[in-house]
Amino acid sequence: MASNTEAWGSRVGLVLAMAGNAVGFGNFLRFPVQAVQNGGGAFIIPYLVSFLLMGIPLLFIEWSSGRFGGKYRHHSTPFILQSMDRRWIWKYVGVFGIFSNIAIAAYYCYIESWTMSYMIHSIIGTFDGLNQTQVAAFFSDYLDVKTSTTGIPYEALVFFVFCIALNAWILSKGLSSGVEKVAMIGMPLLIIFGIFLAIKGITLKAGVHGAINDGTVGLNFLWTPDFTSLANPKVWLAAAGQIFFTLSVGMGSIQCYASYLKKRDDVALNAMSAGWMNEFVEVVLGSAIIIPIGIGYLGIDKIIELTNLGGLGLGFRTMPFLFEQWGPALSAIAGVAFFGLLFFAGITSSLAMGTPGMGFMMDEYKWSRPKSAWAFGLVVMILGLPTIFFFNEGVFDEYDYWAGTISLVIFALLEAILFSWVFGMKKGWKEITDGADIQVPLVYRFIIKYITPVALILVFTGALLRPVNDDWSSINLKGWKLHNESIIGQLQHKGAGPNRQWFSRSFYAEADGIVDSVYSTKGNNYFFRTSAIQKSGKLSSKVYRYNPSKHQLLVEKGDVVFTGQAVYAGPVINRVFYLDMARLLLLTVFLLISLLVYIAWNKRIRERRIRR
Repeated sequence: MASNTEAWGSRVGLVLAMAGNAVGFGNFLRFPVQAVQNGGGAFIIPYLVSFLLMGIPLLFIEWSSGRFGGKYRHHSTPFILQSMDRRWIWKYVGVFGIFSNIAIAAYYCYIESWTMSYMIHSIIGTFDGLNQTQVAAFFSDYLDVKTSTTGIPYEALVFFVFCIALNAWILSKGLSSGVEKVAMIGMPLLIIFGIFLAIKGITLKAGVHGAINDGTVGLNFLWTPDFTSLANPKVWLAAAGQIFFTLSVGMGSIQCYASYLKKRDDVALNAMSAGWMNEFVEVVLGSAIIIPIGIGYLGIDKIIELTNLGGLGLGFRTMPFLFEQWGPALSAIAGVAFFGLLFFAGITSSLAMGTPGMGFMMDEYKWSRPKSAWAFGLVVMILGLPTIFFFNEGVFDEYDYWAGTISLVIFALLEAILFSWVFGMKKGWKEITDGADIQVPLVYRFIIKYITPVALILVFTGALLRPVNDDWSSINLKGWKLHNESIIGQLQHKGAGPNRQWFSRSFYAEADGIVDSVYSTKGNNYFFRTSAIQKSGKLSSKVYRYNPSKHQLLVEKGDVVFTGQAVYAGPVINRVFYLDMARLLLLTVFLLISLLVYIAWNKRIRERRIRR
């Protein structure tokens, strides 16, 4: 019998911890970019539809199934799911609920460590006097592990290890004394920092501190609806993906937190409270910081260009420069507030990622909480090292795609089928409503059973078969070209271009263009950039990295290059090698967790035979 008998100290602490699990980098960095790229104000329509038809139902499913498994002292998804149906397959489906958390934490804690470093750099004035290009170059140098921006050798690695150690130490203190205390402190501070920055962003005035637009121009741009986007399935897929990303559903961490509830503790109101708090932080605060401030100082066209770099590019390559426009003192305060809120958003999520694996080891292998916490930290640190040393080769993005996106959708789909059709909606509805402090709308019984599984199937199918250029009209029985970011396209390395071999003696241009610059950074990172005019009239650029001690550059500024043309010679390890190694590493982790589940199950069987 398992001896893991922890409990939450208070309901407020539970809700804040659950909200902290959901509130993360996506609220402030990903959501505004997704909105800009997918119809502005019109994006909120598919976003809210996805929240109502998938987000809330999955919150109900995960809270109630977690509490149900907790009755039998199960605190991780393999045995929570099997407590709902005895067939062997479900405990291996539950492996996703441990695997996703460990794999996501491996790169998520790396971003978290950036926020710690950037807070320090904001305080000591590192960004004072730097222009936008220099601030962006600082981020590139920071990501080069061998480069130090503070004098600390292997700075990025040091901050990462410290961040992992902090997470493990807090987890070792327990739910009420560790996780709950951080949530009680971190979530209010996050909201205070967010409100401060949102007010600064919205109240920007053109002509003050170098601003070229009022802050309200950014808000108007962000929320001006383009209703034609609603006819594009890509927008609906983006909205559904954002819901998964922002609510942390399909991961197993919610079930783990809920498994520590008492038998009659409410799950319905708690789920709604945590979900809507996340939506407030994302839609209200998240949309009022990056885009209004960015457009206030850089203008709409520049921000549209920068959104192609994603939220991380805007957040770490651009925001420190924008804060500098407010003067040394206020820029330091703004930097601490912005990267501080990102830190609290990150750590409340990464702490939740530790609990499923720890719960499994404490339940099945009788490990103590401190031992489980430090083991989690060690595993995450080892798994995260490739994302640090090979960030520029795409390992970070590969982890995010397979562990942080695809596995969440697969697990959410399977748990929805289990809850609605195998466990049964009659028992499922009873679990949702038992002890509920609100009257759950009866329509959700129908939505959870029929609408949510169908919607999840459509999301997965759309991701699997996504057509090139997101042209869904091209789909026909004769076949169609797949998007590089479709699941099948990713498996086939469709975006690899001419550099498809693991090892080569030359590197080939991946796009047509003209070499417009050859340069290096203070960290001795060497690059050259090609640019080309697209049919739309926009300028697109491609940046290539090379090492002059190993490679002979075959082009110079002003040269016209074509896709497939050799641009430098010398020994090359192409990106596809690192991507395949990352996939094999993730698969190995999944199989090892499956093996531990198999051993634990056989151990349970032996113990039952002995008791008989």
